[in-house]
Amino acid sequence: MHEELVDHLTRTTALSRGEALRVIQDVLAYFDEPAEGFVRRRHRELQGQGLVNAAIFEQIEAELPYRAVAPPELSLRQLRRIVYG
Repeated sequence: MHEELVDHLTRTTALSRGEALRVIQDVLAYFDEPAEGFVRRRHRELQGQGLVNAAIFEQIEAELPYRAVAPPELSLRQLRRIVYG
């Protein structure tokens, strides 16, 4: 799976084949995260950095369009509902 990319990474970096495959799998898993999971995870991370909800939800709103497969546009209210139900 993804042999061309594994070959490319082993040629252009110091990664072994196993390391390159793990990196690829990690990156694919990161971008495969559903929008709701991303919102919840980022909320926890940003909250852990001491940000308040108003700033957190604005940050998440700004980051969502840059996901590998951008989800539908979500309002601040929809973002809050994902986190708090």
